[in-house]
Amino acid sequence: MTAQTVLIVDDEPDIRELLAITLSRMGLESLSAATLQQAREQMAAVQPDLCLTDMRLPDGNGINLVEYINREYPHIPVAMITAHGSVETAISALKAGAFDFISKPIELDRLRSLVNAALRLNRTPEAGPGHGKLQLIGHAPRIVALREQIEKLARSQAPVHIRGESGVGKEVVARLIHGSGPRADKPFIAVNCGAIPRELMESEFFGHLKGSFTGANRDKQGLFQAAEGGTLFLDEVADLPLSMQVKLLRAIQEKTVRPVGASEELTTDVRLLSATHKNLAAEVRAGDFRNDLYYRINVIDIQVPSLRERLEDLPELVSALLARIAGSDGGTPPTLAPAALEALRGYHFPGNVRELENILERACALADQQQITVADLQLPASPAPEDQPARSPGTVEVEAAFGQLEVYLEDVERQIISAALEQSRWNKTATARLLGISFRSLRYRLKKLQLED
Repeated sequence: MTAQTVLIVDDEPDIRELLAITLSRMGLESLSAATLQQAREQMAAVQPDLCLTDMRLPDGNGINLVEYINREYPHIPVAMITAHGSVETAISALKAGAFDFISKPIELDRLRSLVNAALRLNRTPEAGPGHGKLQLIGHAPRIVALREQIEKLARSQAPVHIRGESGVGKEVVARLIHGSGPRADKPFIAVNCGAIPRELMESEFFGHLKGSFTGANRDKQGLFQAAEGGTLFLDEVADLPLSMQVKLLRAIQEKTVRPVGASEELTTDVRLLSATHKNLAAEVRAGDFRNDLYYRINVIDIQVPSLRERLEDLPELVSALLARIAGSDGGTPPTLAPAALEALRGYHFPGNVRELENILERACALADQQQITVADLQLPASPAPEDQPARSPGTVEVEAAFGQLEVYLEDVERQIISAALEQSRWNKTATARLLGISFRSLRYRLKKLQLED
């Protein structure tokens, strides 16, 4: 088997020699270039498997080389060697299309990790954004463009910030970026930043040692350690308090974390993806989100369109969701009546694809036939423009209120069904008849309310 080749571009002979020795010990061959022009000539003659380039070159800079390679040889990853602490340079390189960066003085363990990750890129199966069971369903222009972005971003280690309304599928996008890249066989750890109590945040992110605070009865691994070698996805990152934002920024920049109660820091190797339904730039202007952290996590920014912006994908989404719902229940997928599809087309979908799935789950339970009708959908009425209040509550307020209502209604429903089951001596057919609903609807509600046992 032919050894893989790495092109080293640096005008310092000592650096080139150090890198060549390290790569040789990894079983790799290396080529050297001292200038931008020499690098272009070597690229044309050999087309290596990876390029490592310094930022400062006698006849240009490394950014020029990154852009050249991305344009002429997009299948070849290129990593930037930057000066210590030069965050701006590193971010510029990532924005230009660099796979990753490493700072001087070069840590050999970090170098080996970077090289191995980059060389795995072309060994990763071309699964694309349908990787595994996850899919980005639809063929609307914005979804097609999003798929192309995912394929490109999967070949990079740049931090990506994913914007979009609640329910559009931001985590699906994050998982596809992870699953289509060289970290696919490593952990994907997702955390909702707004769901962690403030007093536990540092412990959750960085871990803690036994006895470090009251209740710490054992050592605990943090999210960074759990995601080692893989991807850490920070959902609703705008909900982090400012005090935690400072600590997160340091962990990202230094690639180290210190567990609560520990005296030494631990090195980490994670790719950071983040998401929020809020306008992060507006949060920065309001003073609620640190500008330096925004600059660090928002290296690449992508937008996931709302369902309202891709209604041409509705039939395909409905078909896929009905198949998934029926598959989890072991049944045959129902179909949607033409009038029901038209009703969905006219609905405003504040909860996007997540809401569509909930609507279809409920409709499957209520439908007496294999075809779902408009009545089965139970769509809420869309308020007319003149009926809307002058100030609508924020998304978080609405979701919180809706969640409280949902819990209350589920509790009432659980009590009613439990009473009917007892009256019918747990005969489900008799219970359905007593409640005036179909057996399928009862079975769905028992499963949803965890009353099956």
